[in-house]
Amino acid sequence: MKIQGLIDRRILINYQVDNVVLENYLPKPFRPKLVNGKGVAGICLIRLKEIRPKGLPKQIGISSENGAHRIAVEWHENGRCKEGVFIPRRDTSSRLNVLAGGTIFPGVHHLADFRVNESNGNYNVTFSSDDKTSLSIEASETDNWNDQSIFENLNSVSDFFANGSIGYSPSKKNFDGLELKVSNWKVSLLEVNKVRSSFFEDTSVFPEGSVKFDNALLMRDVEHEWIGLGKMKSVHTL
Repeated sequence: MKIQGLIDRRILINYQVDNVVLENYLPKPFRPKLVNGKGVAGICLIRLKEIRPKGLPKQIGISSENGAHRIAVEWHENGRCKEGVFIPRRDTSSRLNVLAGGTIFPGVHHLADFRVNESNGNYNVTFSSDDKTSLSIEASETDNWNDQSIFENLNSVSDFFANGSIGYSPSKKNFDGLELKVSNWKVSLLEVNKVRSSFFEDTSVFPEGSVKFDNALLMRDVEHEWIGLGKMKSVHTL
């Protein structure tokens, strides 16, 4: 399966997370990919346009707002160490994505109400899902790097996420795999004025003090393909 389209806007909100907390949370065979001893997790807020099976005209494509909770991971496959992201949760504005998620399209999707306000380099994005999972962010474009980040600079964080293009989502007893391929990978910085995430603020999963905001990135107008990778059954069958 190959799906193509346009990433009209993609915001990556990134946190540094205690590695032991992530190790306890992640299912096998995944383990946290570390940067300076910390795990990396966050939310991808992505507006997709012209999404359709590869080879079909863009006029039939669909558009949607989407949110994906992600954890940077490593795992062994066929004797090799691989890297990507584990995606425990996907939210979408599209009822079609909800119906197709976990069947035609990898990963179960939750229907959510998205509200987006973008103007003059400022971004205000919120969503609330059918089970009350919610997120809100207020951010603006900037050239200033957060000197409290676990990453050295913009180039290092850009490379980190460019290399983690494979994602696995839970689907019943398996994990659905998906690879993102982009033709023009380029990220810029966002300064975050306010961010709230019910997922990462859930202290029953992430104890107080185990999660800290690190950085936020922006991508615009990216031609891309999603390539289905099939299912990962268990660590014993890799």
